[in-house]
Amino acid sequence: MKQEEFGVVVEVDGSLAKVKAARHGDCENCGACPGDNAILMNVQNPISAKPGQRVTFEMQEASMVLAAFVVYFVPLLAAAAGAVLGGFVGNQLTQALVPFQIVGGIIGFGLSLIIVKAYDKAMKNDIKSLPVIVKILS
Repeated sequence: MKQEEFGVVVEVDGSLAKVKAARHGDCENCGACPGDNAILMNVQNPISAKPGQRVTFEMQEASMVLAAFVVYFVPLLAAAAGAVLGGFVGNQLTQALVPFQIVGGIIGFGLSLIIVKAYDKAMKNDIKSLPVIVKILS
């Protein structure tokens, strides 16, 4: 399934374009992106849209779900796994479990940030994962 969005082409570089798009309700709740009302994103430009043109572009919903999973659930799962592993280590050393669980959770969370950063870098370099301009409106 695809999600359709609207934006204005700001810059064109070969087969890619930078599009300024209005933030939708999900973005307003998140607040992770800079800016209050719009975001600037790279999109595929197979129809040769030019700067200043208003366009419609589509994003694969599967890509958005995978990105949300990586950004939100991987750190949560890694922190939980780190806490469990820390408890196991504390138990093996016959020490109090809670400090080991806390440190394990923090280490797990920190390692997950490396995974999220690597995923983000990979997605920025993967042109196939970018949204695609499908129609020029003006």
